[in-house]
Amino acid sequence: MSLDDLRTQLSGLDRQLLELIAERQRVSREIARVKRAIGHPTRDYAREREVILAVRSGAAALGVPADAAEEVMRVLIRSSLTTQEQASVAAGGAGSGRSALVIGGAGKIGGWFAQFLDSQGFDVEVADPAASGPGTLADWRTGPLRHDFIVVATPLGVTDTILRELAQRRPAGVVFDVGSLKTPLRGGLEALRAAGVRVGSLHPMFGPNTELLSGRHVIFIDLGAGDALERTRALFAPTMAEQVVMGLDQHDRLIAYVLGLSHALNIAFFTALARSGEAAPTLVQMSSTTFDAQFDIASAVAQESPELYFEIQRLNEYGAESLTALAQAVDSLRDAVQRGDAGRFRELMHAGREYTQGRASMRQKRA
Repeated sequence: MSLDDLRTQLSGLDRQLLELIAERQRVSREIARVKRAIGHPTRDYAREREVILAVRSGAAALGVPADAAEEVMRVLIRSSLTTQEQASVAAGGAGSGRSALVIGGAGKIGGWFAQFLDSQGFDVEVADPAASGPGTLADWRTGPLRHDFIVVATPLGVTDTILRELAQRRPAGVVFDVGSLKTPLRGGLEALRAAGVRVGSLHPMFGPNTELLSGRHVIFIDLGAGDALERTRALFAPTMAEQVVMGLDQHDRLIAYVLGLSHALNIAFFTALARSGEAAPTLVQMSSTTFDAQFDIASAVAQESPELYFEIQRLNEYGAESLTALAQAVDSLRDAVQRGDAGRFRELMHAGREYTQGRASMRQKRA
């Protein structure tokens, strides 16, 4: 066979693979329907393990690299789970006959919530200077607020003001923000509660491009308004998101490490590289596995909004704690190296190993 003949044959096989994937998605939607009917959870880790082990075994028998086969299967499993989760959310119809307003709905995370609520059957309106067309509310400040849910998905710098304005309007529906920090919103949230508004607050621990919520966390802030808390949590009940409830101050202290520290570490990493005088392509050519992984994460951080990341560092009442911890950790490392103190260096490594093993063991239990 000629090269062109072989390429034509390969294209035919690619087409067959796509048809099989499409059929697998159809079966996944049917599986989602059956799971809902019998009350079975969407994700079954034991079943996933069986599928992956079977694929690895079958791959070996066919002369296919087991790691490559597993990687493909994990992509297919993730796609199937996304299909099943979306079908579950849509079938729940939690928003049928109800309405929602997303203030800031033209933004990234605001757009995600608008689409998420729409998929549940809510009649969604968006209030945002950047939005236009059907489903757009010209001015939420003067229009009627008869919505069942009002989502405030605006930049942190203006969210507190909006919450206070909503408190003056006293809408009957549940009002909740989706900010990355809560201490800067303390006054607005309290104003809503004092005005008798059913107020909630949540923090989606994922980006606006997220489709599958399995393994993702949504943090709900307990503001002492039980009804609002349960109503906001119910929005995510059809998904596979892991729900966590905590207090406002506890949230921001932990976020100082989860977001503040990780952001600062990556900003420091690419800043050090940029100031080193070494060109990135040169470093990448001789990089290691660790460097590549860190460089990829730092590159993603560098593409994010400087304004948002500055707010996360600056507006958190507990933000200085994690930055001080980072500076002290770097000082400890530098001191051990400059003094030639191998024992101290070993202590740092062992302490880190013990600390990180806790998360590793949790992942193994889930798998």
